[in-house]
Amino acid sequence: MILNRRSLMTTALTLGAMKAFPGLSFAQARPLVFATFTGSWEEAHKAVLVPAFRKANADAAMVLDPMLSVDQIAKVNAAKANPPIDVMLHDPGPALVAIGQDLVEPYPVEKSAYYKDLIGEAQEPMGPAPFFQVVGLTYNPEAVKTPPTSWADLWKPEFKGRVGITNLNSTLGTGWLVEIAKMRGGSEANVDPGFKALEELKPNLAAVAANPGALATLFQQGQIDISPGNFNAIQILKARGVPVEFVAPKEGAIAFKTTIHIVKNSPNRELAFKLIEAALTPEVQTTLMNPPYLIVPTNSKVTMGGEIARVLAKDTAELKQKFVFQDWKKINEQRSAWIERFNREIKI
Repeated sequence: MILNRRSLMTTALTLGAMKAFPGLSFAQARPLVFATFTGSWEEAHKAVLVPAFRKANADAAMVLDPMLSVDQIAKVNAAKANPPIDVMLHDPGPALVAIGQDLVEPYPVEKSAYYKDLIGEAQEPMGPAPFFQVVGLTYNPEAVKTPPTSWADLWKPEFKGRVGITNLNSTLGTGWLVEIAKMRGGSEANVDPGFKALEELKPNLAAVAANPGALATLFQQGQIDISPGNFNAIQILKARGVPVEFVAPKEGAIAFKTTIHIVKNSPNRELAFKLIEAALTPEVQTTLMNPPYLIVPTNSKVTMGGEIARVLAKDTAELKQKFVFQDWKKINEQRSAWIERFNREIKI
């Protein structure tokens, strides 16, 4: 058995609960487990969402467990009757998979104090969307003197050995592949032009990161100068003093919603609901909209401001007008095959 800090903490909390309530089983007694994403998401949730949840719920025991969506789904699928996760966070593609595989419960909309205040696109009955994400071009302004304007700039000779990308397990990686496929005549149903473009990009590639958090680390370590990247991940790097900037490419930055779900058969169903409610509040969304997190809010009572209003959009109407929303139902039909192909063909 591998013991790490998280497993030790989880065990200690669980044993404490079982001692206080002898009738509880191990599964019933364990703390709430929230699977968030790695990198900036983990940092934002640890600093803002988790404290807000605990404050509103008598310091309820919980564990933040960062991992990719595909890993969340695999873990829950492996133990459907006794899932090790209570709350999952997903981008559009994995959310459709989790719902299709009957891994999540309908959100109790009738109990929610905040669901009705979400903009229409965020009102998902199988799990609301507390946040939007935006993907564009990120670059080191100390190394890249002329800001990029197009996805096509990544292929420029001056970036030989200085470009970073992620693999296709992340929404960032798959969404970006679809956009470069579109740039060369493809679509959500045909990414062959995108794979051809990736082959041509190999001389420029410095690294293929395992996830967006690892991609951000490459900027921090000075291993790459330019990449596709998440807006909010870059803002956290900037707050640390890392020289990095974000720009929306002329083809349109990719925007997608991030949904949050109660896992089916969770022994902590009520606490899971309360954690999601905390994520939907104007207070949490406003805090996460501000530096250093700059996550795009979905509660209509939150007025967009600061860097989000300056760089992205002043309101959700402008956001929907300026950015590209992809067809993830169509993407999911072939995504697994694309991931296998990427892992087989794109090696540096």
